[in-house]
Amino acid sequence: MRIAAIQIRATADWQENLETITHALRQAADRGAQLAVFPEAAFQAFDTGRLDLQAQDLDGPFASRIAELAQQLGLTVVVGMFRPADQVRRGEKTLNRVLNSALITGGGLHQAYDKIHTYDAFDYRESDTVRPGEHHVVVEVAGVKVGVAVCFDIRFPELFRELACRGAEVIVVPASWANGPGKLGDWRLLARARALDTGCYIVGVDQALPVGVEEGEPTGPIGIGHSLCVGPDAEVIAEAGSGPELMLIDVAPERVARQRDRLPVLPRT
Repeated sequence: MRIAAIQIRATADWQENLETITHALRQAADRGAQLAVFPEAAFQAFDTGRLDLQAQDLDGPFASRIAELAQQLGLTVVVGMFRPADQVRRGEKTLNRVLNSALITGGGLHQAYDKIHTYDAFDYRESDTVRPGEHHVVVEVAGVKVGVAVCFDIRFPELFRELACRGAEVIVVPASWANGPGKLGDWRLLARARALDTGCYIVGVDQALPVGVEEGEPTGPIGIGHSLCVGPDAEVIAEAGSGPELMLIDVAPERVARQRDRLPVLPRT
């Protein structure tokens, strides 16, 4: 299966981001991609305003247009978006929360994975504005089982092992990874560790580093670039730079089977 890892720099405007996604999807299809993966928050970048004011559900114009494009172009798309969720009290305030979702559409699919582990770390509280998800998602794309996780999820090996136990051979990780000292090293290390934990390909697709921000400068979850594909044996197969980029990766399920035979870290079925 050929995967297009599409590293973009999202803005506050979902319609502008949809135009960027549309252009990139056409490029990916022209280059033979069967699965196209975009970053977390591709619908609206973090730290660009209230997420609840633009959030849409799976039948809204954003998801519906991407579903149409996936159908027209003959591929499956995974892309980060926000969906309406609930209200919570925080002290004297009532906050409208969203679901931090990875839309999965095309090839007969139209569903979402909702990020389970919210980014409540490094003095940031995503759970104030995002309701955690509850369900694991594994889908089939071009005969390959694909699990879905989002960004901070990558720090939780039990989620990845569960996806692998459910049959995942590839796990895609849309992300908007926070910048800061050591964070790029964490991103690379965690992707390789999750590959060794599962014997899966790990495909992490991050937001591009914002213009005017230096690598290593402490920020919120705005992206650092360096989308990457790690093989089942933890070999880094491909890694992007810090700016917008379309990276193509060919994955082979037989390589997953070989690695799991050599290093049987999952429960025997």
